[in-house]
Amino acid sequence: MIHSLAGGTAKEYNRYDYAKVDIGGRPMFFISPFSNLKTGDKVEVPIGNSTQFGVVIRVDKNVTEQNFPVPAKRMKKIIRILE
Repeated sequence: MIHSLAGGTAKEYNRYDYAKVDIGGRPMFFISPFSNLKTGDKVEVPIGNSTQFGVVIRVDKNVTEQNFPVPAKRMKKIIRILE
């Protein structure tokens, strides 16, 4: 706990939209830069040195990086939503 008289402040955590994407039967998490992403959308995601296509299983919006089980700095972003 930070004492108010000590002059300290609580750390500010970034907030992200996280998406769980099914890629050939393998679920993976990505950061979504798209506010309109929804369950069932087909997306292109980076895997290794290439890209693959998957289907969004779940979207968790406005979640702090502290409250997500995978560190945000290790996650990749969805490239695009497919038509």
